Amino acid sequence: MGLKDLFSFLGQGSSKDDRVAQYVIREHDRGRSLNEILEDKYVVNRLQSPEQRARLLDRPEIMQAIGGDMTEASEASLKD
Repeated sequence: MGLKDLFSFLGQGSSKDDRVAQYVIREHDRGRSLNEILEDKYVVNRLQSPEQRARLLDRPEIMQAIGGDMTEASEASLKD
């Protein structure tokens, strides 16, 4: 058993997380709110705990995708 085999468990689940992250970004691009997307059956069935879903927000690609909208919303609320 090589070193690669010893640490193979570290990569498990990442492709599932990647697919969910892509889904979140795609749905957000369609105009849906992040809260709504995180409650979708697709997301909940793959990331069952709230902690797992919250970890999605740690992903740079998701923060980049939703960050601009969050900034725009904050600016709009300040103007009101």
